[in-house]
Amino acid sequence: MNYPYNMPQYGGTDFSLSQRVSAVMKSVYLRMTVGLIITALVSLLAYSQGFLVFMLQHSFLMWGLAIAEIVLVIAISAGISKMKSSTALLLFLLFAVINGLSLSPIFAIYTGTSIAKTFFICAGTFGAMSIYGYTTKTDLSRFGAILFMALIGLIICSVVNLFWTSDTFGWIISLAGVAIFVGLTAWDTQKIKQMAEVMPASSIGHLATLGALSLYLDFINLFLYLLRFFGNRD
Repeated sequence: MNYPYNMPQYGGTDFSLSQRVSAVMKSVYLRMTVGLIITALVSLLAYSQGFLVFMLQHSFLMWGLAIAEIVLVIAISAGISKMKSSTALLLFLLFAVINGLSLSPIFAIYTGTSIAKTFFICAGTFGAMSIYGYTTKTDLSRFGAILFMALIGLIICSVVNLFWTSDTFGWIISLAGVAIFVGLTAWDTQKIKQMAEVMPASSIGHLATLGALSLYLDFINLFLYLLRFFGNRD
C-alpha cells in the first residue's frame, strides 16, 4: 500500500512529517497484528485437527517448515525492494501461516490458560518497549550491533543445548532471550520510525511489511521465551 501524501486524509500537500510517520507506524502495527492473528488461528486449528500427530509421523515436515520460514524471511528482507508491495505482504502472510503450523505443538505442551496469560504478559512488555523505542530521544542504534551479536550467540547456545540438554543452561538461554528481544523490540521500532522519516512515498508499503515482519519476529520470540517462565505444562 503506497501513501499518496497529497490526499486529504493524509493532510493534503502540507502532510507533516509526524503525520507521515504516524501513518506508517499504524500500517506496520496493523500488518503485524494481522500476522499474529493468522498465526494464532492456524496454530490452534492445526492442533485441534491433529496436525501434531501428522508431524510426529513425518518428522521431515518440521524441518521443511523451518526451512520454508528461513527462506521466506530472507526473501522478504533481501528482495523486498525488487518486488511489489502486495507480493511482499502476501509472502509475510504466508510466513505467518507456516509459523502457525510450526507453533501448534505448544498447545500440546502447555495449558491454554498459561498460554493466554503469557500472551498478555508478552503483549504488555512488547507494547511498553515499542512505545519506548518510538518516543525516546536516545539513539538506540549503538545498541544494535550488541543486540545482533547477542542474538547470534543465543542461536549458537540454543543449538548446543539441543545436544547437551541442560535444564539450567536452558533457563539461562531463556532469560537471555527475553532480555535480547525486549531490547530488539525498542531498537526495531526506532529504526522503523527513522526509516519512515526519510523513505519516499513509493516505498512506504515495502517499509510497512518489512517493519511488520521485524516486530512480528520480536513478538513471537519474546512470547516463546516468556512461555518458558510462565507456561504451565499439561
